[in-house]
Amino acid sequence: MTEITASQVKNLREKTGAGMMDCKKALQECAGDLEAAQDWLRTKGLAAAQKKAGRVAADGLVALAVGERTGSLVEVNSETDFVARNDEFKAFVGNVATQVAASGGDVEALKAASYPGAGHSVQEELTRLIATIGENLVLRRAACLQVDQGVIGSYVHSAASPGLGRIGVIVALQSGADSAALEPLAKQIAMHIAAAAPQSVDVADLDAEVVARERAVLAEQARESGRPENIIEKMVEGRLRKFYQDAVLLEQTWVHDGESSVAKVLAEAAKSLGAPVRVSGFVRFALGEGLENPG
Repeated sequence: MTEITASQVKNLREKTGAGMMDCKKALQECAGDLEAAQDWLRTKGLAAAQKKAGRVAADGLVALAVGERTGSLVEVNSETDFVARNDEFKAFVGNVATQVAASGGDVEALKAASYPGAGHSVQEELTRLIATIGENLVLRRAACLQVDQGVIGSYVHSAASPGLGRIGVIVALQSGADSAALEPLAKQIAMHIAAAAPQSVDVADLDAEVVARERAVLAEQARESGRPENIIEKMVEGRLRKFYQDAVLLEQTWVHDGESSVAKVLAEAAKSLGAPVRVSGFVRFALGEGLENPG
């Protein structure tokens, strides 16, 4: 059998977008002939991924995976919601979600990770799936959370299958309270985050640039009233409090009763559970947010 070099495999991958093992096999089948190997990949449907890579993928699925004290989210995009209902695609997204924690939420590390039961990487499985399904697919983003003590709450909105949907949330609830007692609260907080879409846990965690921009806009709006600067400053601070109530989890009104703040709900939970309860972080993925959908 002809010996195939790493540079030959790399060259063929660059030309076709096919997986490393597929490229190596194609070169072996074609005795190292690059053009013949390209044709071999085309006949097998494995050279199609590169051609589809430029097409906008803004649909797809968000998936979550929750362990004992870890939670993971991943978003994989497709071009159409038809593909999002494909069983093979759903299985891929679900399997990738289980690999996120080991990669630390880093997308490139996740792509390089071994795909469960396949003998090749996540990226190579994605490339194979692109050729099989016939649409551009993009492993867009991933994230994970963990707690030293407490639980991970999770929720999927518009679930297509267990753990798969259009909005996914994981939330880290730190507490020394009994885990079984914490879990219903963690689930409720995750549901709240899905509905209310906070930007941060508390005011201190808000992006300083976001706050500065909001303050500048509010100041300009207040100046249109013609009030003195000292009054304008008070107006801005008052309006910022309203902004915090919209953007900050602990300041938001609890969606489950429409009255209490989330901070108050946590304080009451701490009393009833006999231990402090703190949200140490959350991640919310809404499918396709920030992407331009041509359809």
